Amino acid sequence: MIKNTFFLLALLISNQAIADIYKYVDSNGRVSYTNLRIHNTGSSRNSLAKLIIKTPENRYKFRENNSYPTIFHNFSNSFSPQRGSKNKFTDLIANAANRNGVEERLVHAVIQTESAYNAGAVSPAGAVGLMQLMPGTARRYGVTNRTDPVQNVDGGTRYLKDLLAMFNYNLGLAVAAYNAGENAVIRHNNSIPPYPETRNYVRQVLSLYHRSL
Repeated sequence: MIKNTFFLLALLISNQAIADIYKYVDSNGRVSYTNLRIHNTGSSRNSLAKLIIKTPENRYKFRENNSYPTIFHNFSNSFSPQRGSKNKFTDLIANAANRNGVEERLVHAVIQTESAYNAGAVSPAGAVGLMQLMPGTARRYGVTNRTDPVQNVDGGTRYLKDLLAMFNYNLGLAVAAYNAGENAVIRHNNSIPPYPETRNYVRQVLSLYHRSL
């Protein structure tokens, strides 16, 4: 875990991460890395932010219509999936993938990277569930309860289906759009945006996808 964390942080630094990065430890000891500065309000369970990477430029990158700051996923979730949980959702994922015409192994790769099959996962930015749906995406696909695995996987899989069609079934672009938003991919002339998180995310998802061949 520690080795993976330092490797990824080094990768972010070497790729010139474009925002300060903060480390949060919640009351259960779970660690998250984000460029979102969350201030304690008394009711917050997050510890005070610890600035771990300071970049030369105080700039933030945004996702999906510039509506919220990008979150660097919990590295322990992204790279240490719980296989028991994966088995629990195998049939659900297969049904959603077949119903929406999306490769089952692609859905698995996204879920493993997004939440490590943790249906209750919540990011500091407010993404929820197995496929880490933001409120706007959930509304778009009629997901009323993002913690419900059936609704969450169906909504996320339908979003993947639409992204694949939007980018002419270019897997890399569709995966990048799932992470950074379709508008970010379009703004960068239909290419993977030059965001360290997004590029690392695409590499991780595609690696899992091809590994399952």
